[in-house]
Amino acid sequence: MVTIHNLHYSYRRQPVFAGLDLQLQPGHIYGLLGRNGTGKSTLLRNIAGFLFPQQGHIDALGFTPRKRQPAFLAKYFHIPEDFQLPDLSLPRWIQYIAPFYPDFNRRQFDHYSREFAIPAVGGLRELSYGQQKKALISLALATNAPLLLMDEPTNGLDIHSKSQFRKVIAGAIDDEKCILISTHQVNDLENLIDNVTILEEGKILFHQSMSRIAERLLFRLSFDPEEIAQALYSESALKGHAVLLPNREDQDSRPDLEMLYKAVLLNGKKINALFA
Repeated sequence: MVTIHNLHYSYRRQPVFAGLDLQLQPGHIYGLLGRNGTGKSTLLRNIAGFLFPQQGHIDALGFTPRKRQPAFLAKYFHIPEDFQLPDLSLPRWIQYIAPFYPDFNRRQFDHYSREFAIPAVGGLRELSYGQQKKALISLALATNAPLLLMDEPTNGLDIHSKSQFRKVIAGAIDDEKCILISTHQVNDLENLIDNVTILEEGKILFHQSMSRIAERLLFRLSFDPEEIAQALYSESALKGHAVLLPNREDQDSRPDLEMLYKAVLLNGKKINALFA
């Protein structure tokens, strides 16, 4: 679906990526986690073909994104972190955009619009920022593009809308689609993604499926001082300490993305060694 090999990119001699490699497969929802300014948006823009690799190669859906071929543009949808919708009504906007996407489904768009409670009357610019974001997400899903790139899609959404976002995204994925969601709000992707990619200072520090994470790592509360001291990562909780441990006895636990993210930044080499 997407293969990135030896990607180099910099802004005015300020390097962002220097030899980045990454593969994304269809049928998965990837969470791209990282702090602001670490290269998440730049990576998405390179995949979309808005920015051009200065060295290396990107293959997306069998196309070279930088060429911006019409057949490629019809197969992906990019939701940027910052956007401005046109001064149009919702129906007129759809009328203009839909022809560019052969698999666009108006019934799906109407369904997502109802799920998000988007007003059907008035202009797009009369909507709040959160409502505009939900309209853009609804459009992205209704295109049925096999590749969706979402940059901080939950920014501006209230708690209920974030829950609806997770619901509609989970219902939209199938074996032919790949969804890459960039965020620094780790908890917004809980119970949604099936693969975690952690980016820090232009490098992929961690790239694993949620199933392997649950298999190799153990997340739990501990009251044992020795266990806490030996943990890969620990932090104080209301009761005891939340700890991250090697899962040596095949125990069940629910991965905590926020804890995993902090642990990888602090102790990435030891954690990655458990997946070798």
